[in-house]
Amino acid sequence: LLPKYKGLNTHKRALKNKEKFSGCTVHYVTIKLDSGKIILQKKVKIKKKDTVNSLKKKVLKKEHQLYPSAIRKIFS
Repeated sequence: LLPKYKGLNTHKRALKNKEKFSGCTVHYVTIKLDSGKIILQKKVKIKKKDTVNSLKKKVLKKEHQLYPSAIRKIFS
């Protein structure tokens, strides 16, 4: 999750660092990489059996849930 894991390979880094959670963030875009104000976030629990691909799939599912809420928040 931002702001801890900016840029690429976030799932791999979270697994390597034995994080308990990962997730997705919707944020405003600024000139600085992944540094814009956070609009919304969703967490997923990282399990011991998770791989980069399984974590990626779990996060993608959360992203699809998060986007409509983020759009409503921005335009309300």
